[in-house]
Amino acid sequence: MGTQKKQTKSKKPGYRPQKPDIKDRAFSPEKEKELLALVTNLAQPLCETQGLELVHVEYQREAQGRILRIYIDKPGGIKLDDCVCVSRQLGDLLDVSIEQNISYNLEVSSPGLDRPLGKESDYERFKGRTIMIKTSQPFDGKKKYQGILKGISHDMSGKAVSILVNDKKVLIPYELINRARLVNNNGENRC
Repeated sequence: MGTQKKQTKSKKPGYRPQKPDIKDRAFSPEKEKELLALVTNLAQPLCETQGLELVHVEYQREAQGRILRIYIDKPGGIKLDDCVCVSRQLGDLLDVSIEQNISYNLEVSSPGLDRPLGKESDYERFKGRTIMIKTSQPFDGKKKYQGILKGISHDMSGKAVSILVNDKKVLIPYELINRARLVNNNGENRC
């Protein structure tokens, strides 16, 4: 067996350093979806046992490398200790579950003011709130929409998120949504 470099622990709670000596490789959308599904399947039961809601999981490139970001919440808001606990336990699970050639910095945090909407139920839960949606490809000539969330609908053509933009109803196909967030969420209607 070869020798492994030991990760140095950061003193910053809720943060796991990027795996050492691994270059950031091109990551296909399919591979990213598989990774997000794996992380969600590991994080969901962990959060439930801690009395937390797993709000959203994302994996994205940023200036400091690839970030695997986990958003958690609970009634009354989360505390730093909640983030640290989930980070440590999930970090250990990820160390044995994720392929060695995948690099990431693990961050666990609260949803914050611009809460991500990651679940279908979020589009019903936050009806009436201002939302920002980015699509994976242009829809009606645009990739960015901001408006009042009216909910989600299901019909024979599939699921669509309904928003009111300048007094005009826009139905955005659910499968085209790349990212959706509340705008200036002031903490009302918390979980």
